[in-house]
Amino acid sequence: MHADFAAAMARCPLVAILRGVKPDEVEGVADALIEAGFSMIEVPLNSPDPLASIERLARRYGDAALVGGGTVLSVAQVEKVRAVGGRLIVSPNTNIDVITAAARDGLVVLPGYFTPSEAFAAIAAGASGLKLFPAEAATPAVLSAHRAVLPPEMAVFAVGGITPEGMAPWRAAGARGFGLGSALYRPGISPADIGERARAFIGALGNG
Repeated sequence: MHADFAAAMARCPLVAILRGVKPDEVEGVADALIEAGFSMIEVPLNSPDPLASIERLARRYGDAALVGGGTVLSVAQVEKVRAVGGRLIVSPNTNIDVITAAARDGLVVLPGYFTPSEAFAAIAAGASGLKLFPAEAATPAVLSAHRAVLPPEMAVFAVGGITPEGMAPWRAAGARGFGLGSALYRPGISPADIGERARAFIGALGNG
């Protein structure tokens, strides 16, 4: 496992997805997440001025948090995220060129997959971990079937529709982590509320 990824997973196996966050608010949001215990933060590239947000977070946290871009759909976007200090590449799909480019640059790359064929193609291309997406369209039983054939060391994240109350069945099925979107962050939510939500998710890890 990628050393940066292993370290972040050991601290907290949750990725905060800050879709829609703006550069002038991203540090306050991230501070609340880091204080709660998060160690991985994704700024989707369809957010307002996402590279500026990623650059601010990379500069603020350095190696203390694994920060990068989400909804990364091209090699050019991989390079842009890397250029501003991002070390994490998350995609909704299995794009072999994106995975290969990110792995070549030494970045942590978590591509989306939905079928075993996509999962094994992503692994062969150099994926650090896998993102089962959208989890709303799957079930823990589906993940359990995938885990039966995937390499045991390959971390799989359930992403999409995850709530604190719904995490336990996914963990029992073999999910090593989760990507958390609107149940954790939406534009306009205060840092205090984000911190409270973050602590609820972390608490659910202890109860799973």
